[in-house]
Amino acid sequence: MAVPKKKTSKSKSKMRASHLKGKLNVVKYIEDKNSGELRRPHHIDKTTGEYKGKKIIDPTK
Repeated sequence: MAVPKKKTSKSKSKMRASHLKGKLNVVKYIEDKNSGELRRPHHIDKTTGEYKGKKIIDPTK
């Protein structure tokens, strides 16, 4: 079984785990260029049904 030669300092262990403390849980929104509404990046705009300027879905359904 592997055993570490030296103790990992508090600073090093906290730096390693820092990406787990809420940064990944933040939901980001961007303003749509055409409609001006907020939407998730890389997602279809639900009001217009467009993605990257192309009509993907019919928003009336």
